[in-house]
Amino acid sequence: MPHPVMFDDDDPYLVRLRRVALAFPGAEERVAHGRPGFRAGKFFAWYGGSTKGTADTRVPYDQALLVLPDEGDRAALADDPRFFAPAYLAPSGWIGLDLTAGGGTGPDDVDWQEVAELLDASYRQVAGVRRTAALDAAGGPAAHPGDPAD
Repeated sequence: MPHPVMFDDDDPYLVRLRRVALAFPGAEERVAHGRPGFRAGKFFAWYGGSTKGTADTRVPYDQALLVLPDEGDRAALADDPRFFAPAYLAPSGWIGLDLTAGGGTGPDDVDWQEVAELLDASYRQVAGVRRTAALDAAGGPAAHPGDPAD
């Protein structure tokens, strides 16, 4: 039985995230477990998630980015209140960023450079030597100043 779709394809946060994530060499989008994921051989990012818990204690984050950060950055990210431990993925080192946590009114208030840097670190964890070399040669979304989603 397939998972129900748990996202809106026109979600403005997803539209912006999609542009950044798909700018990485060989990146593609796949829907799995009802949510869009971005992969380069293996998944390096997911859109949307929740914390683990029972139905009355679980916190949904429908507009969130889930990434696999560098080991050295994980503790600092976990101390930032915008980040959360995503269900099922946290034990493997993944962390979630609530894209709406800045208190703004929409995706224009997200630090897309920070998002690009998180995606870059996660991509490098799974992309392999060839894709990483292509990223280094091109610079990638995190290397370009300003809003990589524009």
